[in-house]
Amino acid sequence: MALLETQGLTAFYGDFQALYGIDMTIDEGETIAMIGANGAGKSTFLASVTGLRTASPEMISFDGRSIGGAKPADILAAGIAMVPEGRRLFPSLSVEENLLVGNYGRKVRGAWDLEAIYRLFPILKERRHQASTSLSGGQQQMVALGRALMANPRLLLCDEISLGLAPAVIKDIYQALDAIRAEGAATLVVEQNINQALSVADRVYCLLEGRVTLEGRPADLSRERITAAYFGG
Repeated sequence: MALLETQGLTAFYGDFQALYGIDMTIDEGETIAMIGANGAGKSTFLASVTGLRTASPEMISFDGRSIGGAKPADILAAGIAMVPEGRRLFPSLSVEENLLVGNYGRKVRGAWDLEAIYRLFPILKERRHQASTSLSGGQQQMVALGRALMANPRLLLCDEISLGLAPAVIKDIYQALDAIRAEGAATLVVEQNINQALSVADRVYCLLEGRVTLEGRPADLSRERITAAYFGG
């Protein structure tokens, strides 16, 4: 049984249809990459899974239970946490306070607590009492990732975590994903950066205009097939 499964997932913004029947699975401990150009439907997919957009109950299941249409707080409590695009830290809180917010809605024992986050990102321990807004973009991304991990999720959703970051910082962030994977969490990495996404993925899904245009293991997919699925043609 898949950890997360969507069946015929659709999404609308008024009369505009953003997703057309998305079928997708993520297994325990698996890393999935979802690629696609801006506007392909990737963020809408995440919003549907996390309850920020309404979905019919039968369209989304997690660990065998329907979560389609569930409240975001209940989905977090079930074990799904997200690192949102743009980080969305609380500017009035310190680095450590932002991290502590992460386990507010899901208090379970697991691999991730403050000390584990500080081992993963030592710079955050040095700056734990600073305002989150005083950090660099890369350090803020570390806080956003650490905040999600504080919930000890079974599934971690990462929305464009490399966007706007320097290559050296992106390398550090993606190395952290290796450590997260080693602790057993499944991960869905949503990216426009094809090479970055494929470098960490067990399987990849490509979206184009709200539809899945390609699915498979990176080693089995040619550059030509990926390019055609990404851009159409």
